[in-house]
Parts: sequence; C-alpha cells; structure tokens
Amino acid sequence: MNDILPGDVEVWQHVESTARKLFSRFGYGEVRTPMVEDTALFVRGVGEETDIVGKEMYTFEDKGGRSLSLRPEGTAPAARAYIEHSVMNQEPLTRWFYMGPMFRYERMKTGRYRQFHQIGAEGYGSKEPAQDVEMMDMVVQLLHKLGLTDVSLNINSLGDDACRPGYQNRLVEHLRAHASELCSDCQVRLEKNPLRVLDCKVERCQQIANAAPNILESLCEPCRAHFSEVQRKLDVLGIKYVVNPRIMRGLDYYTRTTFEFIAAHPVLGTASTVGGGGRYDKLVKSLGGPDVPAVGFGLGLDRLCLLLKESGQQFARPVDLFIAVADEGSSDAAFTLASRLRREGLRVEFDTRGGSLKSQMKRADKLGAVFALVIGEAERQSGLAQLKPMSGGAPAPVRLDELAQTLRTVLKSS
Repeated sequence: MNDILPGDVEVWQHVESTARKLFSRFGYGEVRTPMVEDTALFVRGVGEETDIVGKEMYTFEDKGGRSLSLRPEGTAPAARAYIEHSVMNQEPLTRWFYMGPMFRYERMKTGRYRQFHQIGAEGYGSKEPAQDVEMMDMVVQLLHKLGLTDVSLNINSLGDDACRPGYQNRLVEHLRAHASELCSDCQVRLEKNPLRVLDCKVERCQQIANAAPNILESLCEPCRAHFSEVQRKLDVLGIKYVVNPRIMRGLDYYTRTTFEFIAAHPVLGTASTVGGGGRYDKLVKSLGGPDVPAVGFGLGLDRLCLLLKESGQQFARPVDLFIAVADEGSSDAAFTLASRLRREGLRVEFDTRGGSLKSQMKRADKLGAVFALVIGEAERQSGLAQLKPMSGGAPAPVRLDELAQTLRTVLKSS
C-alpha cells in the first residue's frame, strides 16, 4: 500500500480528470460506493471459487458479528447499488463510472499492490453488441488522450449458459489428461472451476491451456452472432483488435464478450494487462435484482500512471509567480498581493518564513516559477515592480494594480 506524494500525484490527477471529462461525453455519471461491503456480495457476485474470494479478500467480523470485506473490485458493489436504489425503475439504460481504491491480498509485482486503484464503468439495460463496443471505444479514446499508444485490445467470447457447459466438458477432458502437470492451484481449479485454469500465469499451465480446445469453436449461434457483431462494430469505428480465445478474466460473472487492454512496456515487465472487462448479463439477477443485462470494465490506475511517468510528459502545473520580500516591512504587502493574485486564479508562491532575498530567489528557482517579483519599500511606494522571467531575459516593469492582467497576458503568449 503506497503513499502518493506531490510530484507523483499530478499524474494521477491528470488521468482522473481526463477520464471524468471523457466519460461524461459518453453520458456516464459518477457513482461512489463504500469501500466495505457485506462479504456475501462478493461470494455471490464474484464467485466463491475465484482466487479473489478464496485467497485475496481482506475479510473481517465487525462488532455486530457481521462478515465484511474491503472491496476487491468495483462491479459487484455498483450492481448492489443499482439494485438497492431501484435504478432500473427510474431509467431503462444506466451508465455509471467510478474511481477509487480496491484491496486484494495478492502477490506483489510492478503496478499491482494490495491497495490498488481502479477506474471503471458499468452499463445496465442493453444486451446489444453496441454497448460492448461503446465500452471498448471509451477506453481506446482515454488511452489515446493520455498518449498511451502501445496498448493492444484483445477480445474473446465466453459463450453463455447454452453453449459454455459443452465447452467446459471438452476442456475438462483435455485438462484431466495433463492433471499431474498442472500447478497445485490449477489442480484445485480443475475440480471446482476449470475455466480458471486458462487464466493461470504459470508457464506450464499456460502451455497446457494453449493446447486446449478453442472456446470460439463451441459458441452457440446467438453467441456467435453477438461476437461477430461486436467485431463488425469495432471495424466500423476503426478500432484495431486481436481475437484471443485465451482471454478469460478472473471473475465468474462474465458471459459472452470479454476483453483486455495489454501494454508491452519494460516498466511493467512482460506484456501486462492494464485493464479489461466484459458482459455480465446474469449478475444483477444473481444478486437479487431484476433480469437486466450489463457490461463493464476496470482499468488499473496504478499501471496507467506508471506508463505515463515513463512517457516523459509533464503534468505538474508550474508556479506562475514567486513573490520575494526585500525587507521585513514589506512582508504584509507581499502577503496581501499573493492572496489577491490567488483569488484571481493565478498560482503564486510566497515563502512565509521570510529569509534573505538570495534564499528566496533560490526557492523560486527550485519551484520552477515562471516569473519572480520582489516587493520592497520602493515598490510599495511607487506601485511599480520588476517582473523577472526565471528562464532568463530582461525584467519588465509592471504596475502592481495591473499585475494579474499582465501575468495572464504574458503567460498566455509564452
């Protein structure tokens, strides 16, 4: 679990603000759910045999004897809120997004922590492939706006209750032939949740999975038609993708479309998933709600920020002006001027400790201020001061009562 300090937090703020603006253009409103939920929500929604529920959740008993868990993902809490507030009776199509910390006790690696952060979105009420593609388009546009171009979209279909059982039988037959070669976790998965074997990251298990039957060859006609239409609409939007029948996702609630965004960057090690999602038409009903189709995604904010930091982009807004004090008697005047300029929307630094003029100017330089201005008795008496560009160049005279307007003009033109 990490602290995020100034110098790093600006990257996070940039991603969050970019996502908020973009998602609102798609008609998605923000939802905020509690970080703690009833444990049963995740057992029923995510799946009792998943690694998340079986190994990774932070679960505890409160003083009332209730079993609670820190949320390990965002979809089940959003679905619970959708049901609890009877949103389906208020609007036929609901689009939400969320941001915030999630918690999983899992093996640590770059960009994956026990308190991690996600940006996600959920769409309720549409069973159409267009809703699946809208979700993917939203992520593609976000990545583009962030300047992250080396990320590929992988898509798959998991079928539904009509065709998945037949595929699972063929998969189990293949896996049983190699049972002794599977890792200990996958030997358990083989008995309880065999599809999860395809999601294992152990090399030998991946080799066995790669030789397994292709789920796309087992789709029923409605699922095949749905997946074909997803691909057609991606083509219509000009979105590049890879059909990858090994994309399974680690949660039990997915049906039909699943997708992942995979980045190839040294900072994340080998090719690494930065986000993914899919359709979960049965989840709302399984949690006690109406039979409402849904689709959603989650993006790893920690990983996105790591990629952005490596991109060389600058996100911290520079200090517009540093006001230095030439003498003790001018401190109040400089302090007042800084307050006024901040009210006018400018980013102004003023060292409340005072100190020598030399030390103040060193701080202005360290802060990366665009301009500096010294206030002393002469400046107070005349109402004029010298606006000094910190990057070099000759100072220019400026009236203190016109300073805000002058600064906005020169900052806009620079």
